[in-house]
Amino acid sequence: MVRVAHAPASRERRRRILKRAKGYRGSRGKLTRQATEAVERGLAYAYRDRKVRKRDFRGLWITRIGAASRAEGMSYSKFMAGLKRAGVAIDRKILADLAVRETAVFSELAKVARGTGERTRGSRAAERDHAGAS
Repeated sequence: MVRVAHAPASRERRRRILKRAKGYRGSRGKLTRQATEAVERGLAYAYRDRKVRKRDFRGLWITRIGAASRAEGMSYSKFMAGLKRAGVAIDRKILADLAVRETAVFSELAKVARGTGERTRGSRAAERDHAGAS
């Protein structure tokens, strides 16, 4: 029976790992076993943090919108609720960009949100009772 040589395949696997570990310090960039562990851990962190980045950006946008809406004299939640009630469908990324770059446009949006957001829970219940009476 012919003896099979596995050297080319295993050398290619090691080369692929060490190529990904390029720039790692010490044995993590030179030795196959340590490089494998470091590369796998790095890939796991990269996968996780692609999702964390989205979370972080959403938090940043909310902070910026909240600061700009407080400058307009209303809270973030009242501002967003007013926009929703007015039927304005702009996502937080665009709102945050408007808050930073286009303050005049953001002020107009705040006026729109304020115009629809003045109702309270008591007035909503009164409207419901009024609608049921007629």
